[in-house]
Amino acid sequence: MDRRKSVLRRITSAGAAILALAFLGVPPATAAGALPSPKMLTAYLDLECFKTNSYQPPPTTLMLRHINPVLANLPTEIVTLGPRDQLCVPVTKNDQQPPPPALDFIRFIDLACYRISGRNVGIGLVLSHLNPLFQNFPPTQVSMGGPQQLCVPVIKNNVVPPAEVLAVVRHIDLKCYGVFPNTPMGAQISLRQLNPVVVPQIPDHPVRIGPARQLCVPVQKAGDVIPNQILGIIRWIDLEKFDLDVAATPQFALTLRHINPVLAGLPQEQAILTGSGQLALPVAKNGALPPG
Repeated sequence: MDRRKSVLRRITSAGAAILALAFLGVPPATAAGALPSPKMLTAYLDLECFKTNSYQPPPTTLMLRHINPVLANLPTEIVTLGPRDQLCVPVTKNDQQPPPPALDFIRFIDLACYRISGRNVGIGLVLSHLNPLFQNFPPTQVSMGGPQQLCVPVIKNNVVPPAEVLAVVRHIDLKCYGVFPNTPMGAQISLRQLNPVVVPQIPDHPVRIGPARQLCVPVQKAGDVIPNQILGIIRWIDLEKFDLDVAATPQFALTLRHINPVLAGLPQEQAILTGSGQLALPVAKNGALPPG
């Protein structure tokens, strides 16, 4: 109990988080407007993950709990942020356009990924693809290993999304576990950037999807109060990360700023994208499909 109290004292206070978000013009809850259904948002959420230069944030310890129904019985876990080594940005496949209003939200889902460690889970799962392009692929059986990354929401070059969008995407935290076997997917597709900051930097490019490496599942950080309407959406975001065989992509620098309430007090970071490495694709676990 004493350890938990010590951890919670190190987590940014809710009051400080609210003040940090206030100067970004972020409301305490989503503004009036259409929200995508969980099915609509997750089915079209594809993220291309780029390697970055290594960056170690200030000492940051977090308490994480699972929010997806399939993994809700897993215990909370305390982790420490290690070096950042990836930035995952939204893309679309083969000119497939996410439908409105999902597109308005997806194009601003940018996740910076930091190394973490923790207990080996050892749970077997059946994963099935949600995106219409891959729904004919057969389900795969995987076993979850230990946590390897925590991917948290950021904005790039101080471009802040609309308030109603930010109110949702700032709560998306994904805990990425190693999975095995590392089954190759083998599909060849074309990727197109969706976020306005990187669209001018990265042209459309072909990729071949290789072996599965991770399963990234939604978690909630202690101190992050998520409105029920938003929790009902983001708790269904499960992404399976695959290695990519891809030609060289342009290298360029970005400024990253944390937008999750718990991490809003961390300093902004400079990230140099050094090449595409993985593609995160939406999946369902054990047949539990997002509603909508």
